[in-house]
Amino acid sequence: MSDHGTTRRDLFKLGAAATAGLLATRLGAVDTEPTALHPAPKAPFNPATALAMPTRNLGRTGHHVGIFSLGGQAAIEKPNNEKGAVPIIERALDLGVNYLDTSARYGGDARWSEQYFGQVMKRRRREAFLATKTHDRTADGSLRLLEISLKLLQTDHVDLWQLHAMSTMKDVDDVCAKGGALEAFQKARDQKLVRFLGLSGHTDPDVLAEAIRRFPFDTVLMAFNAADTWHLPFKKTLLPLAVQKEMGIIGMKIPARGRILEGVPPPPPDKQRGTAKHDRPGTLTMKEAMRYTLSHPVSTVIIGVDTIAQLEENVRIAGEFLPLNAGQLEALEQKVKPVYGQAQWFKRDAPANPPK
Repeated sequence: MSDHGTTRRDLFKLGAAATAGLLATRLGAVDTEPTALHPAPKAPFNPATALAMPTRNLGRTGHHVGIFSLGGQAAIEKPNNEKGAVPIIERALDLGVNYLDTSARYGGDARWSEQYFGQVMKRRRREAFLATKTHDRTADGSLRLLEISLKLLQTDHVDLWQLHAMSTMKDVDDVCAKGGALEAFQKARDQKLVRFLGLSGHTDPDVLAEAIRRFPFDTVLMAFNAADTWHLPFKKTLLPLAVQKEMGIIGMKIPARGRILEGVPPPPPDKQRGTAKHDRPGTLTMKEAMRYTLSHPVSTVIIGVDTIAQLEENVRIAGEFLPLNAGQLEALEQKVKPVYGQAQWFKRDAPANPPK
């Protein structure tokens, strides 16, 4: 392909590096030795996962993660939605999902997402690799957020604590500075409040790459869908760097909140985030969207759902997954190009007008 599209050379480079990222062992994992004061928490295990879908190594964490994971947004962050959200979480675990992602920011000040997950985790904590996030860039602020997260999630530890929405180089400088969030990360890990450390971002791949160069994170949660190649591509530099460093790589924004999917009508403009507005239905099926991302060296994809039916569809797609070849990947990139602006609405300088 010309210009921004995937080339076979790109795929060869990623494929050659995938052994380090997806087949990595626990050797070299960033962890500290357990002590009598802070004993190491037990690793989670969901016996239904291997029967439900393929699994991949979550980098060097030692966790074998199902290739579909549950995100804590959509129904799981809506206020006063316990009757809708909790059954989704329960059903996900029943179906073999073994990675749950939430944040101190999901669901506003009440942190509804963590509340709903906590309702399930108080009974089924050992079945899920549990991840949450801090959006505070300071050590003290992040530790306060973590204290509340643990209470809401009804657990004494989380498996993964992440820096949320790293969007600018100032964010990187702030978390790395004296008194920055990374001091809290190391303290929380030493005290066994968290097992692994990660970061997330969807705005600019260079920001995440710079943070990864400065600190040995275990995982990265990156925006990566079929429209990625057409604007600030995360797969050009960030994905190979994360593979090289044997990180767990989690893909998000797979359906771009529905903007990439065919048959999804645009909501009113005032109900949409970002300058790139959803002005027409997308061009891909959910199966095409998931297969595209999973055909790259990612460990898993996290997707929020509104209904149990959506959850079950995503688990079915994961269970039937077969990787796409270079030609098929290129075809999907071309198919989504007419709507790449709305499908990349979360990135810096996403085109405000429909692509020509």
